[in-house]
Amino acid sequence: MDSDVLERAATVIHDGELVVYPTETVYGLGADALTPAAVERVFSIKGRDRSKPISLAVPRFDVALEEGYVRATDRERRFAAEFLPGPVTLLCERRARVPGVLTADRDRVGVRVPDCNRALSLLERLDTPITSTSANVSGEPSARRVEDIDESVRNAAVVLDGGQTPGTESTVVDLSTETIHRRGSKADRIDAWLTDN
Repeated sequence: MDSDVLERAATVIHDGELVVYPTETVYGLGADALTPAAVERVFSIKGRDRSKPISLAVPRFDVALEEGYVRATDRERRFAAEFLPGPVTLLCERRARVPGVLTADRDRVGVRVPDCNRALSLLERLDTPITSTSANVSGEPSARRVEDIDESVRNAAVVLDGGQTPGTESTVVDLSTETIHRRGSKADRIDAWLTDN
């Protein structure tokens, strides 16, 4: 993808606006995850219930730790080393830098490290995590192609077209409760890991 397009997308996120970006699962809707007003725009554009948390995306799991977004146990770090980057969202204890609006005021936040060069190239250009939520109107199917994204979402954002994505959503895991909140990619492997670790 042209670096100028990625730079423009990074600028847009720094300005509090939204970006549609490809991942190895479905298209995501990105905004500065540390800026409450930007996160509110994501909820508003999607028509998402404010009681449903949104995850954040970072270029490497270590960034979430080093920049003070989350705390992680040794077991969570081992899990991240095994499955991230990849189509997995790991819930970790959020720190004060992460606004309550992102997590519906819960004490844990989903951390996502997409295994997608375009998404990682965007994240590497930023000094903030971005929201990791599907680029769709809530209740509608997630989009695997830009043309499948509802016009209201597409028109509200800069769009990074990465062609067709694989389509299986990420598996969402909370090791603190041994819970898989959403079964998606690699769910069976995660089941095995939870049993063995």
